[in-house]
Amino acid sequence: MGKYIVGIDLGGTSAKMAIASPDGQLKYKWTIGTEIHQEGQLIVPAIIQSIKRSLAEHDLTDQDIIGIGMGTPGAVDVKAKTVIGAYNLNWKTTQDLGQQFGQAFDIPFFVDNDANVAALGEQWLGAGNGAENVVMVTLGTGIGGGVVINGQLYRGSGAAGEIGHMTIEDHTDIHCTCGKKGCFEALASANGIVRLAKEMVDQDEGNIDHSEFYEKVVQDQTFTSFDIFEAAKAIDGFASQVVDKVAYYIGLGVSHIANILNPSAIVLGGGMAGAGEFLREKVDAYYREFTYQQIRETTQIVLAQLGNDAGVIGAVNLINTEIK
Repeated sequence: MGKYIVGIDLGGTSAKMAIASPDGQLKYKWTIGTEIHQEGQLIVPAIIQSIKRSLAEHDLTDQDIIGIGMGTPGAVDVKAKTVIGAYNLNWKTTQDLGQQFGQAFDIPFFVDNDANVAALGEQWLGAGNGAENVVMVTLGTGIGGGVVINGQLYRGSGAAGEIGHMTIEDHTDIHCTCGKKGCFEALASANGIVRLAKEMVDQDEGNIDHSEFYEKVVQDQTFTSFDIFEAAKAIDGFASQVVDKVAYYIGLGVSHIANILNPSAIVLGGGMAGAGEFLREKVDAYYREFTYQQIRETTQIVLAQLGNDAGVIGAVNLINTEIK
């Protein structure tokens, strides 16, 4: 009978992996680079060889492993164990991950979208504190989400949790990568906040602060979402106005989730959540404006706690939820 689980968190630059106990204790952790050349065809073989090497180093065989769980970018067919459209991995065609892992190991293999898997991690051992109903919102280059209901990922007809494409502003010219205007992702992601700052300058009607950061945008200097938050923390007037607008959009977006699902917690994760309480408090203030009392009292807005381990821990929990 197996006693360990292998978790994989696949990203565009690296694959984080761990051998863990079923209760989520990461016994051995390691990382390899993601080789995206040759249409990403080297990625899975490298992961498989790395796992084989690690098992051998720790005197483990396939029989010692309960399952291998994996989170990956792209559109995942959970039943077929395939993924397509992971463009940061250079996977333009369907990748049959189940077949590749099935040929390499005599171990059950399960895969899901990386945002879903991270949500499973935070729900289990992170900010969700083991509550059965938790939603995670990943605020990064884009905006993703994972919905956990009754301790299980809710996948809908295959695309549940794509909260980044909720329309939250119908009077804007900011386009999303999906082709629509006014998407949550287009306005409130790390890329979105940069575009928003530029739009606010372009549409300046004299109601925004002509601060030092404003002049930086006017001069078309390069800046990132991190720069905006740092300037806002330093009380730059224009940067503060941009952050306030983004907090409004995030508060509005998560209020829709809360009003519909009423989870115990909505977890804010991803790179932008690194702004910490500075951002969470502003988001929470708007969230409370857009929800009614019972929702406000039962659904909390919290910050992710697992950091870079969320994906790996979630991949371990994926096995727990799939293998009973």
